[in-house]
Amino acid sequence: MVLFMEEMILASASPRRKELLSSMGIAFSVIVADAQEATEGSPDMLVMENAALKATAVAALHPDRMVLGSDTVVCVDGQVLGKPKDEEDAFRMLRALSGREHQVYTGVCLIKNGKKDVRCDQTDVFFTSLSDEEIRDYIRTGEPMDKAGAYAIQGIAGMFVEKICGSFSNVIGLPTSLVRQMLKDAAEQ
Repeated sequence: MVLFMEEMILASASPRRKELLSSMGIAFSVIVADAQEATEGSPDMLVMENAALKATAVAALHPDRMVLGSDTVVCVDGQVLGKPKDEEDAFRMLRALSGREHQVYTGVCLIKNGKKDVRCDQTDVFFTSLSDEEIRDYIRTGEPMDKAGAYAIQGIAGMFVEKICGSFSNVIGLPTSLVRQMLKDAAEQ
């Protein structure tokens, strides 16, 4: 069932975002944004700025289409954790998350008819304590290497999560309830 008839462009190469949009019944094509991402700022402002940069870059090439951009970061103690640079960086991130609460922020930007709607969702995630051996074993799976915060809640790392407060899909990389509301708001304009 397609809930939103107008096909949109997803300005992201993320397979997880593609899966989540598909699960919503949304028709879309993918055009990866060619945009230089911001690296400084508070987590909420950073993800909203990057989502807007991605969506704006694609919308400039396709002004007659609806475009969705998104960006996700993990934050612990005010420190933003993006995707790890290498295995040691992944280890550092997972060690910082072990036995702790952290936040996942996803910024979403929807552009339709030149109008830009940018919002952010936050989810609190509680990790169990992990031994160095467990962290190294997890890193050897390869799963953490292209994920914000060096983990995938929908994958192997799901067993490290004691609880979450907020949107599960937000932690995966696209807050589906927020996107639904943004699409509804855009349709009413």
